[in-house]
Amino acid sequence: MISLHAQDNNSFPVRTKIANGIIEGNYDTKTGLQQYFGIPFAKPPVGTLRWKAPQPLVNWTGVKQTKKFGPRPVQGIVFGDMMSRSDGLSEDCLYLNVWTPAKRNTKGLPVLVYFYGGGFVAGDASEPRYDGASMAQKGMVVVTTNYRLNIFGFLAHPELSAESPYKASGNYGLLDQHAALAWVQKNIAAFGGDPKKVTIAGESAGSISVSAQMVSPLSRNLIAGAIGESGAGIFPTLAPVPLAQAEKEGADFAKNAGYPSLASLRALSTREVYEIYQEARRFGFPTVIDGYFYPKTIPEIFRAGEQAKIPLLLGWNSAEIPGGAFMQGSPYTSENFITKVKAAFPDDADEILKLYPHSTAKEVEYSATALASDRFIAYSTWKWFDLHRKHSSQPVYRYLYSKLRPPLVDKSLSPGLAGGTTRSDQPAPPPPPAIGAPHACEIEYCMGNLHLVKEYAWTSDDYKVSETMQNYFANFILTGNPNGAKLPEWPAASPNDPMPPVMILDTESRSVPAKDDGRYLLLDKFYKNQ
Repeated sequence: MISLHAQDNNSFPVRTKIANGIIEGNYDTKTGLQQYFGIPFAKPPVGTLRWKAPQPLVNWTGVKQTKKFGPRPVQGIVFGDMMSRSDGLSEDCLYLNVWTPAKRNTKGLPVLVYFYGGGFVAGDASEPRYDGASMAQKGMVVVTTNYRLNIFGFLAHPELSAESPYKASGNYGLLDQHAALAWVQKNIAAFGGDPKKVTIAGESAGSISVSAQMVSPLSRNLIAGAIGESGAGIFPTLAPVPLAQAEKEGADFAKNAGYPSLASLRALSTREVYEIYQEARRFGFPTVIDGYFYPKTIPEIFRAGEQAKIPLLLGWNSAEIPGGAFMQGSPYTSENFITKVKAAFPDDADEILKLYPHSTAKEVEYSATALASDRFIAYSTWKWFDLHRKHSSQPVYRYLYSKLRPPLVDKSLSPGLAGGTTRSDQPAPPPPPAIGAPHACEIEYCMGNLHLVKEYAWTSDDYKVSETMQNYFANFILTGNPNGAKLPEWPAASPNDPMPPVMILDTESRSVPAKDDGRYLLLDKFYKNQ
């Protein structure tokens, strides 16, 4: 747990009037930033508001203290490596945080709204790697926001749809994000921000959220730019499902748990809902094509040209998931790889094998890693890239984050799945040496937060990569273009370039032509997203 007291040593209280009343945060004289943590942006979604779209706040009188992070959404320890600074867990979790460099007369600052990752089952806007201070010092207002997760954020049910004004259910976490964006429109000028210059960003489920808000008719007019780090809500990566399917899944879940009616579900305590969900051992609930937030699938919306027509910067990491996820424990041999490919792609095995070299054990390791990563999250992110460059006139910038992680400070720890680390009483054998950058490892680099993540033995190379990546992101948020002084030139991708430019983010960053897009074209055919 990282203490906030060190920040308070250099702070004095400051007050700001927003739409619902007066809030009091801290002005940190060391960083020059005002910080407001735990600002409510919707009514607590508890009691009869559980499993409803977020409702408008009631105004308050007096001064609301906003100096500590609000509670994070109720969640299990899915990724034991997530580091939180929040005030416990609660269904009452709809709070956001603001960092601003604004002085008393400042107006018109660009705004970054960042959505955390965690598979829509875990995550928290207070995590140190998402801290907004470093980005705010680049000349923008930074907002991180909570949104409901797992059963609390995504359960659909026929009775929930029947009571809803838009006759659908699920997607509450995405609607929470939309409510945060609407709050920004109404309030960000009080922090020196410009509601017409809002860039949304996120990693993993946060990146999927960016792709979702970009296509939703509710949000697409509220944003001026988008950044996606590893993930889009496009099949096979947490894509929305038809409402009838989601309702059946929710109704079956409730019936199997012994609470078939909505009234009986709403009467349960937080603990009971949490335990029922945990006992089911399921990974959340799907997002939904509800005719309200999601009118159609993401590819359908892009092909119709109905997405936000805004600059987009996106990419993924060079080894999102280990090759073992594809090999399922089999050694890296050509024979084993061919067997696994034929099982996974019975009708396309020959084409897959042409695109993923496998003549040596090392080639198999690289190709198994590439194929596992492509199926997990790289292909969906590529598809988002390809759709926007072909169905908008706005610039699209693509990266491949490739910096290998430094060693851990504490050798008894091991890297976690969602960033950070885990400790085990009986440590597993050390993993094979990394051949690329794993999922989530870029977050603290792009947000300028290496100094807040203490587990890794950061080197000057790490700080160099962080400075490059953060400056690209900051330039994009400030101007819609990542390029700037002293940075390697990052060209935008043209609509039909078969080898579009990709910025390799590494110790020596450089733009190169994408040479592996044939993989994604084949997977596009396989997943039927053309």
